[in-house]
Order: sequence, then C-alpha cells, then structure tokens
Amino acid sequence: MSVELLDGAIIVGFVEDDEAFNGSIQDRFANLDTNHDGLLSYSEMLKELQCLRMIETHFGVDVKTDPEELSHVYDSLFVQFDRDSNGTVDLEEFKAETKRMMLDMANDLGFLPVQMILDEDSFLKKAVEREFTKLQSNTPA
Repeated sequence: MSVELLDGAIIVGFVEDDEAFNGSIQDRFANLDTNHDGLLSYSEMLKELQCLRMIETHFGVDVKTDPEELSHVYDSLFVQFDRDSNGTVDLEEFKAETKRMMLDMANDLGFLPVQMILDEDSFLKKAVEREFTKLQSNTPA
C-alpha cells in the first residue's frame, strides 16, 4: 500500500487511455479467471469483491459487519457486473462495469486532489502510475 495524490482527472485519463485501461482490465480478469474458461463465476468474482473491503473498514479501521449484510452487498455487486444475467461475468461485462465505477468515482472526486491509501495492484494505483509516467516524459531533463 502507498499514499498517493489522486483526483478525478487522473482516473478519467486512465480510463480513456485504451491501451493502459484495457491492458489492466485483461490482466486482472485473467488473474481472477482461475479455471481459465473466459468467464468469472460468482466464486471467482467474490475474491475480487472481498479485496475491496468496502464495508468491512471505516477509514482503514476494521469494523464488525453482519455476514448477511456482506453477502447481500456482494450479491448486488455481482449482479451489476453480470449485465446479461447469465450467472457469469465475461471480459466485456467486467470492463464495462469497472469503467462505469471508475468514472463514477472520478465524478465524485472532482478535480481537487485528495490523498488516498491505495493497494499496489489496484486500478487507482495504476491510474496514478500512468499519470506519473506521463508527467515524467513531459518534463525536460
């Protein structure tokens, strides 16, 4: 984990960079697709959803969460990704929903930078790294 400066523009730039965004999506999808069938089952997707720890922490501090509430949240999130309701998530569904969520987050953040603690392999960390690389290449030596 690392503390990074992030704003909505950094996220939007990452999502709109087809090469960076699609590459990250494909890598994450392949990592989650443990049986290599090109689809994410609920159990494969659950690992990703649990890593988000959306309601199990409050400002980084673990909180006791009702297991039924957690299950309901994970079920609801899976349904959002499974756009055709066939019980699995394909690469295009995964990409579309991740993109939607990231753009929603960018909109919520706005354009004033905030400090966030980011996991090293998160999409947000990849967005920050992309921006840093872009700034480095534009800086005269």
